[in-house]
Amino acid sequence: MSKTLIAYTIHLFTVSGVFLSFLALNSAVNGNITFVFIFLALALFVDGIDGTLARWADVKLHTPIINGEVLDNIIDFLNYVFVPAFVLYTLDFISDDFKLISIFIILSSSCYTFANNDLKTKDYYFSGFPALWNIVLFYFYLIQTSQTVNLVVIILLTIATFIPFKFTHPMRVVDNRKLTIFFLLVWMITSSMMLYQRHYGLYALDLNYYIWMISNLYFMYTTLKRTYVKKD
Repeated sequence: MSKTLIAYTIHLFTVSGVFLSFLALNSAVNGNITFVFIFLALALFVDGIDGTLARWADVKLHTPIINGEVLDNIIDFLNYVFVPAFVLYTLDFISDDFKLISIFIILSSSCYTFANNDLKTKDYYFSGFPALWNIVLFYFYLIQTSQTVNLVVIILLTIATFIPFKFTHPMRVVDNRKLTIFFLLVWMITSSMMLYQRHYGLYALDLNYYIWMISNLYFMYTTLKRTYVKKD
């Protein structure tokens, strides 16, 4: 297989994310919240590894006509921002009185995020909340937070978009990479189990929940450490 064909195949793999966003959107229209998260999770997986594959295949050299970064940003905006915002609006995660303003601030602040040339630090941390509204939506669903709590979280995270908190990019940050990937895998497995439990009405504060909480605390720790201890 030629290097050019490999490069185009990797771009096609990236493009699969836009179809997954459509499937997630269609699931939301049909009120199937579980499948929304399944398709968004698959899109997150694609986004998590396509950059590594692209660098391995040197796609910039072998497919110079394609701007992979622009392509990636378009698909990421759909899966990280637009689809979650649509779900928040249509499935009543926010009260009717604040729906439109909430969606407006999510979409507009995320446009800033995706246009921000200083979004990533030199050591590949995100500077400011990186518009991970798909993850926020997932937490709202898993924890079953109230509409009021959801609104407050949306406001706080929107503000955090413009504050240089350093959020870990699990696949790019070199510091403690093996440990970070380990906790990422733990988070993925326990999150999948919690989604299964929620879907079948089996949700409980069991061992899986506490392991999931530990993985979340790890990423909170890395954010606080990079923000307040290891400063630029």
